Amino acid sequence: MSSSNSKNLRKDFVWKYMQIGSGSGSGSGIPRGPMDKFTTSQPHQSTLNSRWKQEERKEVCRKIGRFMYSKGLPFNTVNDPYWIPMMDVVAKFGPGFKPPSMHELRTWILREEVNDLSIIMEDHKRAWKQYGCSIMSDGWTDGKSRCLINFLVNSPAGTWFMKSIDASDTIKNGELMFKYLDDVVEEIGEENVVQVITDNASNYVNAGMRLMEKRRRLWWTPCAAHCIDLILKDIGKVTVQDTTLARARQVVKFIYGHTWVLSLMRTFTKNHELLRLAITRFATSFLTLQSLYKQKQALIAMFSSEKW
Repeated sequence: MSSSNSKNLRKDFVWKYMQIGSGSGSGSGIPRGPMDKFTTSQPHQSTLNSRWKQEERKEVCRKIGRFMYSKGLPFNTVNDPYWIPMMDVVAKFGPGFKPPSMHELRTWILREEVNDLSIIMEDHKRAWKQYGCSIMSDGWTDGKSRCLINFLVNSPAGTWFMKSIDASDTIKNGELMFKYLDDVVEEIGEENVVQVITDNASNYVNAGMRLMEKRRRLWWTPCAAHCIDLILKDIGKVTVQDTTLARARQVVKFIYGHTWVLSLMRTFTKNHELLRLAITRFATSFLTLQSLYKQKQALIAMFSSEKW
């Protein structure tokens, strides 16, 4: 084959290939090989962009972390259900977003949130009328030694916080406790209340009985958890149980009262802690015994070691 014929054949092949690629020929497109599915004809800079985005995200995360550390916010703040939606709307807004000021947070933003909660409360009230509800009374002592009582309403729609009162002067007064419970029932509507749940203390028993005498449509129910707590209190008064619990308290108090002993214990228990006794709940006494039993071999090894 001559040189001129070879050049003509090469030109014809290139011309046909270009016609196929441009779609002007009879073919449907450029012939593809087995490796073409792993490639793309579109230019991109994925590696460069992804690295830049990673660095940009790192800088944003540091700014968020610095804010949380400066305010002493707990790490589980990011588990709040409103955390992700907040971040999403800020990212959707894009550059130039001006965050709310302190004045905005305590004025129109607060008012709109209160309005939203009022709408949600109406949904709960409709559920109370349709299904009935339970009033729950929860007493506790805050850091200032004040006796506070929280009133909550439970229904198929969920649990709703009604109010909290300071009962430091009246917690032992059955007459006033009855008045508190009666006022809450009146506020919700007697026809909507199925039961009132309180502690099993004598003042609550008195208030619950009087409430059932006045309002025949509802029941007073003692708190099951508090009943179990009182049962464990009585069990703890048995001689053998009382002696065992006293010894457990002494062991735990000794370990946590001496820094070097506590450090040695954590070495042998692989940083597992002993459950310490609480003042108000008797169930924790038995939970402390359980934790001591779980760490029995580690504690024996500690007290038998050369370091001890």
